[in-house]
Amino acid sequence: MEERFKEMVTSKGLEVVQSEITDMDWESTFFLRHLPESNLCEIPDLEDDYRKVMKQFAVELEKLAEKFLDILCENLGLEQGYLKKVFYGSKGPTFGTKVSNYPPCPKPDLIKGLRAHTDAGGIILLFQDDKVSGLQLLKDDQWIDVPPLKHSIVINLGDQLEVITNGKYKSVMHRVLAQTNGTRMSIASFYNPGSDAVIYPAPTLVDKEAEKPIAYPKFMFEDYMKVYPTLKFEDKEPRFEAMKTMESSVSLGPIATV
Repeated sequence: MEERFKEMVTSKGLEVVQSEITDMDWESTFFLRHLPESNLCEIPDLEDDYRKVMKQFAVELEKLAEKFLDILCENLGLEQGYLKKVFYGSKGPTFGTKVSNYPPCPKPDLIKGLRAHTDAGGIILLFQDDKVSGLQLLKDDQWIDVPPLKHSIVINLGDQLEVITNGKYKSVMHRVLAQTNGTRMSIASFYNPGSDAVIYPAPTLVDKEAEKPIAYPKFMFEDYMKVYPTLKFEDKEPRFEAMKTMESSVSLGPIATV
């Protein structure tokens, strides 16, 4: 991957750019799928020990994500297991990992390691580099550094939890800055709803006395993921608006029992 990244940088002339690049990231990645079916055996050039450890890592992170969903239910006053059931759909949640490498960048002022965005899904569990910094989140219109923390997992929330909680929890805008020194590694695991899960605000969290009690549309998660890639690095509101045009055709149906 290192050689392929160097070839990409050379081919696009990124080492000598003079103006800001807004349509690319200084990032090299590969993706692993855990649920509903693992593709660990299909990814080339991985050592057997790596596959074994990653499989075990994913099992433990799945448990952590589900425990965190239960904590959110308790905080929100939802019945225990509600969020897990919503995520389940008919085939269970989707769960995967993005392994990222951010090499030293000669022009960090002109290109981001990863451009600002909110994540599309549910819970993001980030095992980040314990030495090289770069991650920032947006709070009160200010970019705040998330420092490297050894033996820790940073938990972020995606757009789906903002919808289900009717805005009680917000998905977090974040970015990664490119660095001149050091190579940053990150392992971000995404515990998301199943592709056919229907996402909508939990009825008990809707203020029926308010002038506009429901702030978000209902939609199928796979439909959201069709819109997300083209709007990923823009504000999330246009994505929600796009879903509103589809919601009349989405049937709520019963929530799966698991």
